[in-house]
Amino acid sequence: MPHDTPTDPGCAFGQHDHAHCAGAVLERAAAEAERRGLRFTPVRKRVLEILLEAHRAMGAYEVLDRLAAEGFGNQPPVAYRALEFLVEAGLAHRVQRLNAFAACMHPGEAHAPVFLICRECDTVVEAEAAPLRQALDLVAGELAFTVERASFEALGLCPDCRAKAEASA
Repeated sequence: MPHDTPTDPGCAFGQHDHAHCAGAVLERAAAEAERRGLRFTPVRKRVLEILLEAHRAMGAYEVLDRLAAEGFGNQPPVAYRALEFLVEAGLAHRVQRLNAFAACMHPGEAHAPVFLICRECDTVVEAEAAPLRQALDLVAGELAFTVERASFEALGLCPDCRAKAEASA
């Protein structure tokens, strides 16, 4: 059975209705921006759409190339400002390991994400990491430290790439 909801953990790694997945996230992101009174300009919306086109993180210059090809301008600040807005608004995440950005699959929801990054195909899946965050908060609390923001990233192989590696071994 295909996965077709953006909150389904198999959504990115499995077969699913990607148009529905991306459309549902974009709809929730637009609603969240409106609820918070944020300006969801055409450039910002298009950058989020670009990030939602595939379950992978994209660098700012890759986003800029797409924007330039579509007539949105070719100066780096165009992409960087839109990406900054999306991250600050909680509509996208910065994936540090890849120096890239990925659409937030849970806009408007309080969540602690972990990014599962396939080292072969660069697929990036945002999964819930509440137990990791709780453990971090516990350790930090023992040191009288308050965690304000945390990012968890794990590098490995997605099911398809793992199967290919096992088949060639």
